[in-house]
Amino acid sequence: MSIFGAIKSAIFGDKGPLGGQFGGHKDSPATPATPATPATPATPAAPAAPAAPAAPATPAAPAAPVDVEQVLTATAQAKGNPDLNWRTSIVDLMKLLDIDSSLSNRKELATELGYTGQLDGSAEMNIWLHRAVMRALEQSGGIVPDSLRG
Repeated sequence: MSIFGAIKSAIFGDKGPLGGQFGGHKDSPATPATPATPATPATPAAPAAPAAPAAPATPAAPAAPVDVEQVLTATAQAKGNPDLNWRTSIVDLMKLLDIDSSLSNRKELATELGYTGQLDGSAEMNIWLHRAVMRALEQSGGIVPDSLRG
């Protein structure tokens, strides 16, 4: 799984936008009901009634958008990590989500998201990464407030 995929999965889970929408159990094919009483033989003069068409499968309802800030705030509170500055720091955001925040992983994330600057772990790269992750979460169906977009 990609680094961004791990971030998205940690925030959206299976209930997030499109998460689980296309997976899971498919509706089993309709089986004709067996009559409760024995069938009477049809008379040759009466044409057989056409079979009722099967009801079309109802598509899965789109998942409600995920409030990214709410999920991250709840995660920070649940883990008791009030000192993590996940609102502006990509390193702290990754730590909060239990994702390796090493330079090599941040380089990989930067490459995934299209960063064209030096892959050196600079403040410029890290700020860009945090903003890019928030944009990508929003494009994936998350609700991201302006305060997190930078």
